[in-house]
Amino acid sequence: LCFAFRKCVIVCVASAPQWCVLNVVLRALFVVQWAHTKNVRPSDICFTFSFFCTLELKRIVQLDLDLKFRSNIRDLFQEFNQFPTEAVIGIAREMQPVYRHTFWQYRKENPKSRVGDPPPDGLPGFNSGVMLLNLDSMRRSTLYNQLLEPERVARLAEKYHFRGHLGDQDFFTMIGMEHRELFYPLSCGWNRQLCTWWREHGYGDVFQLYYRCDGPVHIYHGNCNTAIPDY
Repeated sequence: LCFAFRKCVIVCVASAPQWCVLNVVLRALFVVQWAHTKNVRPSDICFTFSFFCTLELKRIVQLDLDLKFRSNIRDLFQEFNQFPTEAVIGIAREMQPVYRHTFWQYRKENPKSRVGDPPPDGLPGFNSGVMLLNLDSMRRSTLYNQLLEPERVARLAEKYHFRGHLGDQDFFTMIGMEHRELFYPLSCGWNRQLCTWWREHGYGDVFQLYYRCDGPVHIYHGNCNTAIPDY
């Protein structure tokens, strides 16, 4: 299933209660924008929900459209088996200093914070180009569902002086700063981002600390219209 906001969803249908995933997946797109602008219309995204409400879904892999696979997608689905008990989402880190920039005010006020710092010890944020969504775990997680409440999102946005522009990625990054246990970290090879925009826009001195990705590449991500290599 592919939608207008340039995401694809690959589903694994399994035995599960009949459930509309309105409250566990795409609602994040609404609440994070509500926290920023207060004027987003639920109808802007609700057209997608009808695809999900008629299916019994247990797990979803959500993909951007600007990807090139070098490994079998079955291997990506196998990553679900590595989720810790509390994790509800599998996602790779952001590979540019996007959130070093976005959290600038919080970082200035909290100079010892790891927020926005590069790996391996920092919290660089997430990139939502490749995501594994365990819907059963999302439904059961009291914490995750509490974090979907607009008022809770607004409090976090105020705490971190956060005004993002990347939708679900911003939402997961923000809650991940406080609740890492909800996320299973995919290796960078499952979402090898190629965009280098921030290298030329003020962060050249630290760019490679974020951009480096050791190990095999399973998926290339040609974000910001970057060409994907043929090899």
